[in-house]
Amino acid sequence: MRLRFFADHCIPNFIVQALRGAGCEVLRLRDYIPPDSADLVVISKAQELDAVLISLNGDFADIVTYPPAYYKGIIALQVRNHPEIIIPLISRLKGYLSACSDMDHYKGKLLLVEVHRIRVR
Repeated sequence: MRLRFFADHCIPNFIVQALRGAGCEVLRLRDYIPPDSADLVVISKAQELDAVLISLNGDFADIVTYPPAYYKGIIALQVRNHPEIIIPLISRLKGYLSACSDMDHYKGKLLLVEVHRIRVR
């Protein structure tokens, strides 16, 4: 099964296209629920769609509010108001995805994607 992502409303088209170009299936939030949906609705929809949530929203990196063990996977892109790092950040993520292309690998994990590393919790 190829990787399936549910892209939060804050994920730009560039990232969606980069992931699709890497062979991933990317479902956009706006095609399923209103863009202003609460975070709990967003992550619930990702679970319903059997997808890993990918977001720029720092709230999803909070392991107390969103314990990774309860979800099919969360990828939190750590841009921190520096949009110039998006290209190298996505390059790092794509390398990781090609090495770990099984959906089961992401279940119960939070990936914090930074330019120089990916932290897995």
